[in-house]
Amino acid sequence: MCRKCIEMIFHIPHASFDIPVDLRPTLLLDDRALMEELLVMTDAHVDDLFGCHAGDEDTIVTFPVSRLIVDPERFTDDALEIMAWVGMGVIYEQTSSGDRLRNTPSLEDRDELIRRFYVPHHKQLNDATGKELDHYGAAVILDCHSFPSIPLPFEFDQDPDRPDICIGTDPAHTPRFLIEAAKQAVSDEGLTCRINKPSDGSLVPSHYWQHDKRVLSIMIEINRSLFVDEATGERSNQYEGCKAKLGKIIKRIRETCISDQRT
Repeated sequence: MCRKCIEMIFHIPHASFDIPVDLRPTLLLDDRALMEELLVMTDAHVDDLFGCHAGDEDTIVTFPVSRLIVDPERFTDDALEIMAWVGMGVIYEQTSSGDRLRNTPSLEDRDELIRRFYVPHHKQLNDATGKELDHYGAAVILDCHSFPSIPLPFEFDQDPDRPDICIGTDPAHTPRFLIEAAKQAVSDEGLTCRINKPSDGSLVPSHYWQHDKRVLSIMIEINRSLFVDEATGERSNQYEGCKAKLGKIIKRIRETCISDQRT
């Protein structure tokens, strides 16, 4: 369908610091250790950094609680989830440094956490994607993240040479033209980038994953050193400049998708 604009779905899964009061006792860390863990595991300010570039017709899907409670970007089946190998499947049992975060939940407690948080989040994603497909015959998901400038102990990629931007892709849902456009946009802003390094993948709603190529998805993950003080999580004096550059990258991705829809 030919059109001058395209609606996008901004997926922001890891920006919340919120620990529900009733679930705080399930986490074994004291308050100081918990705050330290939240600082390294939370994509602080990413909801603003990306969300401010969403248009009036775009959809923003933000996970409402900390990933330490439930991680919406994990498979619910630990047998399929590589991060379960380090105790960080859909329900984390270990911290980023390998300490114990919580005791292994019972099957009932595990299912309740997934029902309470994971299921409604993914329903929102599936519904938003279905709406885009119904209206336009295509859907574009921007998976929004940040990453620490120094590798955390649990990360599989321990290369200390980290780029400014990581572009994450899905083999079935991130076409080459979209990857190349994102790479060029990052380069034009004077930033370095790598594909699927230090993190890989880009979320696609479960209902459409691997079988509906009308759903496009690309992850943009920003090195935290570009916009925050990583020791405190506070915005640095580079924050606004980073936000402006990110806006131009998102604009290029949007324009590329519009152009593809016209061909």
